[in-house]
Amino acid sequence: MRAGFDPRLYLVTDTLLCAPRSVPEVVAAAVSGGVTAVQVRDKTAGRRDLLALTRAVQEVLRPTPHVRLVVNDAVDVALLTGADGVHVGQDDLPATDVRTLLGPDVLIGVSVGSAAELDDVLALPAGTADLVGLSPVWSTPTKPDAGAALELDGTRALAARARAGGLLSVAIGGISAATAAAVAGTGVDGICVVSDICAAADPAAAARTLRAAMAGELVAR
Repeated sequence: MRAGFDPRLYLVTDTLLCAPRSVPEVVAAAVSGGVTAVQVRDKTAGRRDLLALTRAVQEVLRPTPHVRLVVNDAVDVALLTGADGVHVGQDDLPATDVRTLLGPDVLIGVSVGSAAELDDVLALPAGTADLVGLSPVWSTPTKPDAGAALELDGTRALAARARAGGLLSVAIGGISAATAAAVAGTGVDGICVVSDICAAADPAAAARTLRAAMAGELVAR
């Protein structure tokens, strides 16, 4: 899975920010502009609605199988839909149990906001986690409960340790086209964007702008 997962421009969906357009509509446009991975996230949706949303996003991604689909938090939804991956936070199911439930072929990402949290992920049995989400780079209204901002230096330090430990890393939190190149230059394997694409009048153009901003900074592993 890791060999087929390209996190360079990783879209995390937000249903309210996408409105009045549907999430699948925004995802389809964003992928046409250069998004390389999609995480379905909707903290307010019940499981039935999240399941339906995930399946709808899978449908629009069907013509682009290289763009992998990850489900945020909901391991049951990931299992039912056969999603490519699941991303869990510090308060969600432990990554070891998620791996037991989903098997060896599903990508597992874990949110990390400090050196101590990264220590915990690096101490997991080999093959448990594949990716760490370093967050927040900067404070963001889309996740007000996130911890203290890592900023560029903190992101750089954690990305280096993650790579040395054999993990992919992506950065998330307050990233826009204006800051994408600086964040990409910290050594992460990708950047995660929410507002800059979901709230954009033209998600395809927003994705193209982000890819252009990152040009030369990220190389797919």
